Amino acid sequence: MRDEELYEGIDDTQSLTQKYLGLSLTKFLMLLIVVLASGVYIGILLYGTNSLEVLLGLQDYEEYLQSEINRLRTQNAELQKEYFELKEISAK
Repeated sequence: MRDEELYEGIDDTQSLTQKYLGLSLTKFLMLLIVVLASGVYIGILLYGTNSLEVLLGLQDYEEYLQSEINRLRTQNAELQKEYFELKEISAK
């Protein structure tokens, strides 16, 4: 009789997730799905082909801008030289 009284006080209706995590099985599965989906999404953002394509595109654009800067500097130097030559001629 004593053992039966002890077992009556124990609640066997709780699932494992309720016992150890305090969550119902459905809430635990929903949380697990959200965490896995978030992990996959962040992984694709960081390491996916799209981010690699963007990085390579930005590197190409940076090279283009550097060459454009050099071209414009050269053109500016030539135009300034021409301007000062014309200014010297008109001053005489």
